[in-house]
Amino acid sequence: MEFIKSETHFDFVGMMKMAVTCSLAVIIVGIASVIFHGGLNLGIDFAGGTLIQVKLKNDVPVENIRKALEPLGFERSIIQQFGPQEILIRTAELSANLNDLSGNINTAFDASLGKDAYDVRRVEVVGPKVGKDLTQKAIFAIIFSWIGILIYVGIRFEFRYALGGIIALVHDVLVAMTALSLTGKEFDLNIVAALLTIVGFSINDTIVIFDRIRENTRKNIRMTLFDCINLSVNQTLSRTILTSLTVFIVLLVLFFFGGAVIHDFAFTLLVGVLVGTYSTVFIASPIVLLFEKIKPSKAKGK
Repeated sequence: MEFIKSETHFDFVGMMKMAVTCSLAVIIVGIASVIFHGGLNLGIDFAGGTLIQVKLKNDVPVENIRKALEPLGFERSIIQQFGPQEILIRTAELSANLNDLSGNINTAFDASLGKDAYDVRRVEVVGPKVGKDLTQKAIFAIIFSWIGILIYVGIRFEFRYALGGIIALVHDVLVAMTALSLTGKEFDLNIVAALLTIVGFSINDTIVIFDRIRENTRKNIRMTLFDCINLSVNQTLSRTILTSLTVFIVLLVLFFFGGAVIHDFAFTLLVGVLVGTYSTVFIASPIVLLFEKIKPSKAKGK
């Protein structure tokens, strides 16, 4: 099935400068947003503290929730809407005994809201040392995924292809984090999993195009690399759109109907699929051409 005929002649490489300019602008906005907000909105996994998820039977004003938390010393907590009549309470306060904390929460809510007016879904406590350790491991996980892909693509193809693929992956992660910062989404382990999924999805599409470029350069020896890349991207355009579109539709359903628990995860993947498809076409392949101009391949020299 061909959604778009392989005979299309879009000049993707010719739009490289405009695409790179737009990408740089988005990344700069993201960096500015992170600086303005004092960093990413770190979840309890990284920042440490106490997280309480409560399901309410009726709509309760935030002021009443905050007043109920006063006996626990959590009156300065961040209270967020987490779904229909469901809230998240985040606080930097820590408790050594999780069972005692759960009992204290129930006692405070019984006195303020009523015994049958709520249901405590979960109580999590993460210390600062554990949060710091998780932060380091999350960063290493993303960096090591880049390094592993760089080595794999470099061995299977050439270094110029590996360089194009890695720059595209770094671009995807930075744009996804820009979206998270601008929307104020909480950055936790679920988001790290989403970023690693984006890396895998994006490089898969990129390798398909790289493989077609390699085939076409062998078939059409006299064709310039500029034309060969354009030909290859056009030939695989139908496959790229169909693959991304099917994944996007599934993620869209998860985003709207999957529930509040995976809402931010689905949002990150939605951004990642769009950006990953864009970078595969407009970033990765043109980078190969740019590197070829700077340092021609041995085959070209011969």
